Amino acid sequence: MDSQTSQASPQGPQPSQPAPSAHTFQVDLRGLVDLLSHHLYSSPKVYLRELLQNAVDAITARRAEDPDVPARVRLYADGGSLCVEDTGIGLTESDVHELLATIGRSSKRAEGLQDARSDFLGQFGIGLLACFVVAERIRVVSRSARTPHAPPVEWTARDDGSYTVRTLPGSARPEPGTTVHLQARAGAGEWLAEQRVLALARDFGSLLPYDVRVGEEAVTDLPAPWNRAYPSPAARRVALARHCHDLFGFTPLDSVDLDVPVAGIRGVAYVLPSAVSPAQRAGHRVHLKGMLLTERAEQLLPDWAFFVRCVLDTDSLRPTASRESLYEDETLAAVREALGERIRSWLTGLAAGDPERLAAFLAVHHLGVKSLARHDAEMLRTMLPWLPFETTDGRLSLEEFAQRHPVVHFTRTVEEYRQVAPIASAQGVGVVNGGYTYDSELVEALPSVRPGTAVAELDADTVTAHLDAVDPAEELALSGFLASARAKLDPLGCDVVLRAFHPLSVPALHLDDRAARHERARSEAETQADDLWAGILGSLRGSAPRARLVLNHLNPLVRRISSLGDAELIGTATESLYGQALLMAQRPLRPADSALLNRAFIGLLEWATHGEEGCR
Repeated sequence: MDSQTSQASPQGPQPSQPAPSAHTFQVDLRGLVDLLSHHLYSSPKVYLRELLQNAVDAITARRAEDPDVPARVRLYADGGSLCVEDTGIGLTESDVHELLATIGRSSKRAEGLQDARSDFLGQFGIGLLACFVVAERIRVVSRSARTPHAPPVEWTARDDGSYTVRTLPGSARPEPGTTVHLQARAGAGEWLAEQRVLALARDFGSLLPYDVRVGEEAVTDLPAPWNRAYPSPAARRVALARHCHDLFGFTPLDSVDLDVPVAGIRGVAYVLPSAVSPAQRAGHRVHLKGMLLTERAEQLLPDWAFFVRCVLDTDSLRPTASRESLYEDETLAAVREALGERIRSWLTGLAAGDPERLAAFLAVHHLGVKSLARHDAEMLRTMLPWLPFETTDGRLSLEEFAQRHPVVHFTRTVEEYRQVAPIASAQGVGVVNGGYTYDSELVEALPSVRPGTAVAELDADTVTAHLDAVDPAEELALSGFLASARAKLDPLGCDVVLRAFHPLSVPALHLDDRAARHERARSEAETQADDLWAGILGSLRGSAPRARLVLNHLNPLVRRISSLGDAELIGTATESLYGQALLMAQRPLRPADSALLNRAFIGLLEWATHGEEGCR
């Protein structure tokens, strides 16, 4: 045992190890096709894009060597089969073995084509496999333009992973190029029907630079609608509106040219005719060198530009492996910023030269512009005379409102605005409703673009300070009434104050602010917590203001209630005024508030019923 251990020690000679044997991966083609169809590609229709892409790339490669060769792609479909012919670079027998039979190998990576590789649409070497999603057999007949004396070669593959290769007589394909034949798999014949192939070819290839036809029907439609010459701007708008309706199904409110030559981008953004949520991300159509890449590009524009849908052609953006979305990189980030700048410039141009079109746009999409203006001081400055806000003076721009009021008061919530707007307006205090999306942020940014403007958040103290105080002698005379009212509402965390204000028809005003609501929530949590948490919450108790019920001394009903001598009836009436003020302010009711309203209603009914009995 010791001897064996010694011989195996690190100091001793090591026994020789057998050399590792080399193996190659085995690919289950049917499993791979299933992976492509269910996970990489969104629909079987992409098979046609891959065929068009291969044909276009083959022609691009041949034209790199001979610019004068014809550039034609022809498709023939009958429902059971599809034939695609191109006048491209073609393949030799060695190319077929190396490229068609090796998954992941792309002719676009072949030696001698690296400099031209950026001109190709495909890069990943898996495109032809997409055809197995709809076909059980693929037959390729090709003749190379690089070795014109070599005979044509035929490659036939089946979806079980087997393939055969043979050379053909020269008459089988007299000219260089490639023909791909597909035989439909069971249940997939509809994808090879002539009208379906024509529709797909037009959808994918309408902007391709070569002559592409399905039978005798032209597929390409150049120049693109945004690149065509029109007799007038009005005629151009009409034509683009028709294009948008055909493409996206809606008539746009307006259109924006997207021309970024440095990024190789040309297209148009169509303004949606109705408002949409900022959270809704509409898909954009992106063509890569003329071929439709995706119609669901969501990351193409800045988040604030949710009010447009785009269609464009580019030669600079990178596709993902499925070629159905864009690769997020620095180029895409730069393009996103450049396209955002184009839309921003369009808005600025409308503000300067076409206020009617801008007003029509903002009537629908002011939310998108407000989103932009939050982080763009120049855009906020430009849009100040145009962006609408809800105010106590009506629907106005911040510029117009600031001209009317020395201090721009605003609320942070719609509920706060509703409870103070009628009273503040009657006292001559202007208030902006900042409760809608982005509005409070824009109001607070107002001084940065309009120097000298005073902005202040409106709280309960500010509102109360603008209400007229009651004569001290009169308030002293009503001290008993006020004491009873305060005692009734104290359990609800609400004080009672007496003021004189307009309109006279408002008997009471319920005022609170965020600090008061926070304190009320803390107090409620403290009453329901265990001893430990109650102690912690109790230590957080501070001098936060309480909500208050402001009774209007000018209101006839309040005057009659204040003259009552029955403390119980005063309490019931106070609860009724409190509930009515909450409802007028459209505040959400707590369970305690709902119970109070029910109790006050029943109490008033009982008092009225007893009063009638006493009169009999």
